[in-house]
Amino acid sequence: MPEAVAGVPPDAYSATGQLWGYPLYRWDAMERDGFRWWIARLRQATSARRRRADRSLCGFAAGWSVPASETSAIAGRWIPGPGVKLFEAVRRELGDVPLVAEDLGVITDDVRALLAALGIPGMKVLQFGFSEDDSEHLPHRHVANAVVYTGTHDNDTTRAGSRRSLRPRERRVLDYVGGDGTDIAGDLIREASTSVARLAVVPLQDVLGLGSEARMNTPGVARQLDLACRARRAHSRSAPSA
Repeated sequence: MPEAVAGVPPDAYSATGQLWGYPLYRWDAMERDGFRWWIARLRQATSARRRRADRSLCGFAAGWSVPASETSAIAGRWIPGPGVKLFEAVRRELGDVPLVAEDLGVITDDVRALLAALGIPGMKVLQFGFSEDDSEHLPHRHVANAVVYTGTHDNDTTRAGSRRSLRPRERRVLDYVGGDGTDIAGDLIREASTSVARLAVVPLQDVLGLGSEARMNTPGVARQLDLACRARRAHSRSAPSA
């Protein structure tokens, strides 16, 4: 029976955080055997050109530990992770493993310091850029050592999100990109493509200009992907043939 489980604290996605429910790593035990499990995992993953470390960079600096009796992630606390020691062991064994850090949500100073020390590129998400003044996700604040996205698997599609959020404050999207609102997904794809960031990633839903029926994931909703797949199949059956 677990005493504590993993999750993330409250952030822009959820006012109560996310309670994932799976066990936390025993970093002391992993360090004693030289992080062999992580080395094996990353050796397998390097068959891809580049892997994104989802939430993991935060966990490598510190993990959000929640008592197993809780029903939300609010009452958690940060516990230390392995930090640079893990990556030093990986690099001794595998060399420079190509990773991208999902440095989103609650990013603390120790996470930023770890990211800088390792030189791993972080993420810039254009959908986030227009929700606050001079956000680091806006293209003029991008850096070369980064990967820019129009949106991520946790966001609604750009087309759907723009329809809901173009309040007067949010109309800065159109002021910034110079569009007229008819193809906001295309506008953000153009911004991503011309960013100084090293790589650009565009979800297929944005390439196709799809709406909320094609949303991949809603944080905290386990069946979201299944619902999206069902919606797309229904749409395909009802669409006229070419």
